[in-house]
Amino acid sequence: MYALYLYFLGLSFRSTSKAIKPFEERSHVAVWKWVQQFTPNRIYVTKRVAAFVIDETMIQIGNDVAWLWIAIEPINKTVLGIYISRDRTMLIAEAFLKTLVKIYGKRPVYSDGGTWYPQACDFLGLVHRLHSAFEKSIIERTIQYFKDRTEGFDDYYPCVRGNSCNLLHVYNWVRLYVSIHNSIISIKPKLSSLWEGGGV
Repeated sequence: MYALYLYFLGLSFRSTSKAIKPFEERSHVAVWKWVQQFTPNRIYVTKRVAAFVIDETMIQIGNDVAWLWIAIEPINKTVLGIYISRDRTMLIAEAFLKTLVKIYGKRPVYSDGGTWYPQACDFLGLVHRLHSAFEKSIIERTIQYFKDRTEGFDDYYPCVRGNSCNLLHVYNWVRLYVSIHNSIISIKPKLSSLWEGGGV
């Protein structure tokens, strides 16, 4: 888990291998295999959710591109869900929102000016609102956080299948990244309270 944590902080497989050497001597290939094999039992939060703040960003996969859709909770800033698609349409926005509603129930949706969101919300009976300055800032920070790490995605996970790829390996990678991200978010308040109480 520590190796995965270091890797998702931005270290390469080789650098991660060197960093854990004092504790466990493993090659960069072993670290790569750990990333491939790890399946988080729980990724998304199950606590009460106030709203869905959603956006999408383009990512490079091999010689092609795909869209990564992200929904976050505006209060605790955990990632509520992800979706990966080849296109960016109202039908895909609707499919993504359906997955969120299935887990968390109907909640207000905050998005940018993309025309696909209001239409999708209408079909699903969801309240749609445009981002306020606050919601825009937190979703953009989250998107940038993901983009910073996925910029090197093709270096680590080259895709040679092109448009015939089902994007499952991409989804699994991002899913693992979300698991690590949400774990870090969830322990921050605990660490803060320990620090303030003199427990650290």
